[in-house]
Amino acid sequence: MSQSALEIVLQNASGQVGLPPEREFVNWARTALGRGTSGEVTIRIVEPSESRTLNRIYRGKDKPTNVLAFPAGAVAENVADDELLPFGDLVICAAVVKEEAAAQQISEQAHWAHLVVHGCLHLMGHDHQTASEARSMEAMESQLIVSLGYADPYG
Repeated sequence: MSQSALEIVLQNASGQVGLPPEREFVNWARTALGRGTSGEVTIRIVEPSESRTLNRIYRGKDKPTNVLAFPAGAVAENVADDELLPFGDLVICAAVVKEEAAAQQISEQAHWAHLVVHGCLHLMGHDHQTASEARSMEAMESQLIVSLGYADPYG
């Protein structure tokens, strides 16, 4: 398989208006995933009810959350050389982004960027279950967010 393309697909299932432009989501994801990543990443913007359902099913938490990451997993056999395979999906709750940005007194755009970067790092296998993992992941997030022109979310 000789994939070299990265495709970012944006789905707005929330009906939310005033989201950042699609090109921003694409830029944030490409920046976080880096040049060596190939495949398709879907970013789905959802209502609190969908976020809550997915968070309950996959994380055992019965409430909406800001971002969920679903890595694609193993690659199927017999894939055509030119077929673009799934890399993973991000599910982001628009209402939670809005609430958190207001609570943190940051722009919604900066928070969207942070959550896309955070989710993409999860798709790449990074996590924050331990203090050491959290420090490492936060350092990567900070570097990427600052490179995108936003303030360090942890600084």
